[in-house]
Amino acid sequence: MKEAWEKLMKRYEDLRNKHPKDAWRFVSQLLEGFRPQFRELYRQSKRAQRKIKQGKEIDPDQAWRNFKGRAFERLILHMIKTEAESVGLKCATGDEVISKSDDPILGSIYRQIMVRYGCYAVMPDVDLVIFRADNHRVIGVVSCKVTLRERIAQTAYWKLKLMTDPTTHHIKVFFVTPDEDGDLVKRLPDPSQVVSARGFKNRILVEHELDGTYVLREIEPSEKVKTFDHFLDDLRKLLRRCARE
Repeated sequence: MKEAWEKLMKRYEDLRNKHPKDAWRFVSQLLEGFRPQFRELYRQSKRAQRKIKQGKEIDPDQAWRNFKGRAFERLILHMIKTEAESVGLKCATGDEVISKSDDPILGSIYRQIMVRYGCYAVMPDVDLVIFRADNHRVIGVVSCKVTLRERIAQTAYWKLKLMTDPTTHHIKVFFVTPDEDGDLVKRLPDPSQVVSARGFKNRILVEHELDGTYVLREIEPSEKVKTFDHFLDDLRKLLRRCARE
C-alpha cells in the first residue's frame, strides 16, 4: 500500500530528526505504533472495499504482518543506501534484481549470486544485495527479518550454498533484525563451563554460520553479533579488503 508506506516514512523521518544518531533503536516501536493507522488504511483501501462488496472477509492483521515485513526491509534499505553510496557501494532489493534482470547492471548482479544445482540455477532468498559502484561486483547479501524463527536457518542455508561455490564463495551473508523475540539479547555461555545451550539456538546459528548479524536493540555484542550502528563500519572494512584483492 503506497499511502501506508508514505505515512510510515513520514513517521520515520520525524523520528530521525528527533534522534539523528540512533533512530535505529526505535524501529520496533515505530512499527508497532503505526499498526492501528495501517489497519484503518487497509480497511479503507480499494482492495479491502472490493472484498467487502463481494461478501468476503478481510483480515487486517494478516495484511499488517505482510506489510510489516516488507516495510522493515524498505526501511533498512532507506537507512543504509545514502551512506553506503558515500563509501562506494550500491544497494538493490532482491525483488529489483529479479524483476530487472534484463538491465545491464542488475542482470550482472543477478548472474553473480545465482546458486547452482546441476544444470539448474536459482537466486537465493535475499532481501538486499550490496555491490561495488565501480565494477558492480557483489560483496554481500542481506536478509532483513523482524524475528528470527525459521528465517535464520534459511539464511544459514544460503550462506553455505554461496560459500561452497568458487564463483560465489566471496559473497558475505548478513542478517539485520530488531529481534523482537529477544533471541540475540544474551551472549553465548562460556564454552569452558558445563552449561546447557537451550534457548541459545538462534544465537549459536548466527555466531557460527553468518558473516555478521546486526540488531536494532540493545544486546550483549560479540565479533559476529552487533548493534545496527556497526553495520556501515563493517561494510567499509569489507570494501577495503575487496579493493586489495
